[in-house]
Amino acid sequence: MKTILCFGDSNTWGMVPMVSLTSSARHAQADRWPSSVQARLGASYQVIAEGLNGRTTVLDDPIDGTHKNGRTYLLPCLESHAPLDAVVIMLGTNDLKSRFDLMPHDVAAGAGQLVRMVSPEVRGQNGLHPRLLLVSPPRVGPLGLFADVFAGAPEKSAQLAGHYRAVAEMLGCHFLDAALHVQASATDGVHLDAPEQHALGQAIAAAIEQVFA
Repeated sequence: MKTILCFGDSNTWGMVPMVSLTSSARHAQADRWPSSVQARLGASYQVIAEGLNGRTTVLDDPIDGTHKNGRTYLLPCLESHAPLDAVVIMLGTNDLKSRFDLMPHDVAAGAGQLVRMVSPEVRGQNGLHPRLLLVSPPRVGPLGLFADVFAGAPEKSAQLAGHYRAVAEMLGCHFLDAALHVQASATDGVHLDAPEQHALGQAIAAAIEQVFA
């Protein structure tokens, strides 16, 4: 059995598109993209979902807390689920919040730091390094509810894929542009409806199949 870890934010957790800043409904487990990956890959794979609402790549959030920093949690997460055959990283949307004032290449560089952490530190089955799939997140917008929180993010998110691809090529890992397969809900401009969750799961599962081909 191959073990796949999916490390991400609220779209990996399965957040239902938000109708207010205090809503926190979660898609049914079968409607979250890691579950869709599991369903397609079958019983010869174990797919582990590690999503956290508000998680950034490498940033301490002054509003939501330092525990949202993906770099802080990644190594304990990798070790607790070891041995791993592959790791899927899809982070960067929360780095686009206006409070961080980052450019797209900075966000991609943060994702690259996580890739670097996986490669030398973690052993998979038979002592081999796990394969790594870096996913550039879906584009942000159009914004309604999050117009202030994600001010400027729609334009920046449209540039992420090129930078993520360059990072993946530089670090020698696999790459997928989620924006080619799904788009955020018009409800909040950030989160995925259930059909889009399934579509993303199918795209990532296909990419994983190629990783092990």
